[in-house]
Amino acid sequence: MRSLLSEASRGWCHLWLEHCSEIFTFLRLLGTMPYFKQPKHFQTLTVVQWPLSYIVLFWILQPLFIYLLLTSLWLLPALYFTWLFLDWKTPERGGRRSAWVRNWCIWTHFRDYFPITMLKTKDLSPKHNYLMGVHPHGVLTFGAFCNFCTEATGFSKIFPGITPHLATLSWFFKIPLIRDYIMAKGVCSVSQSAIDHLLSHGTGNLVGIVVGGVGEALQSVPNTTTLILQKRKGFVRTALQHGAHLVPTFSFGETEIFDQVLFHKDSRMHKFQNCFRHIFGFYFCMVYGRGFRQGSTGILPYPLPIITVVGEPLPVPKIENPSQEMVDKYHALYVDALHKLFEQHKTQYGYSETQKLLFL
Repeated sequence: MRSLLSEASRGWCHLWLEHCSEIFTFLRLLGTMPYFKQPKHFQTLTVVQWPLSYIVLFWILQPLFIYLLLTSLWLLPALYFTWLFLDWKTPERGGRRSAWVRNWCIWTHFRDYFPITMLKTKDLSPKHNYLMGVHPHGVLTFGAFCNFCTEATGFSKIFPGITPHLATLSWFFKIPLIRDYIMAKGVCSVSQSAIDHLLSHGTGNLVGIVVGGVGEALQSVPNTTTLILQKRKGFVRTALQHGAHLVPTFSFGETEIFDQVLFHKDSRMHKFQNCFRHIFGFYFCMVYGRGFRQGSTGILPYPLPIITVVGEPLPVPKIENPSQEMVDKYHALYVDALHKLFEQHKTQYGYSETQKLLFL
């Protein structure tokens, strides 16, 4: 234990204590409902409910369903699990979105907490399909979620005739209840079969892929713009196979909303993070932001603007079996387009003229 504390300079242990304190503060405030009647405080609640809803679904409702199997109400969970078996392939076949869920009013309060906005640089024609690269990942991809999984920023009005899908880890769709909740928002599996289905059935479909993946979360620290992209070429190959236009997208401010404790690659904590990723599919990041109490450190993201700029689509020919040379060519064109997008807007959205986009 002493060696672990010395590696992290005792900072991460103190951070855990701060987080625990903030959780207790939130629970106490939750019992004081007038606190949340103020607009800013209610916005805070909507930000907290986003990850909290998944925790409730996983740790409370699922055990409850299993418990009900042993009671006189066994028919209720039995019917759900039967339907789940019959519905198992739906995430691979376009999902099941709900306009009602995407238009919940809580998402507008979620948006206003930061706030989150979306900027269109070019129209997207409903006559084509699109594969959008979403950058950067950040810690929790707040910008992409708000813009493409809800209607809080008016996606359907900004891009009429386009149906957005944000791809995420496939194993989320194997978890009862959670799979239904995320599908309702328009989230799809990042599996090849799911993306192929969306890009080959009709037009006007847009699939957003956070190209840097969970590995980019460890690069998410303020005042940095580091993207894992140089060797990520699978999305370009998929776009070529379907003739889907590539759309570069950059969320300015995504990496500014949390501070993060970084560990040396040889440290035990970094090894623990890698082990955690192999088990759960994502990194355990030691992040912190603001707290529920004024001036405190806690688990909330800093209320800083996030501006998602959707770039000009890059036309891509349809090639059933593209060569590596062709993939490399369009990957280079995509990287160049993304770099130009960043350079064009960086000073407008809080970055210095000398800030550079770094590709790993």
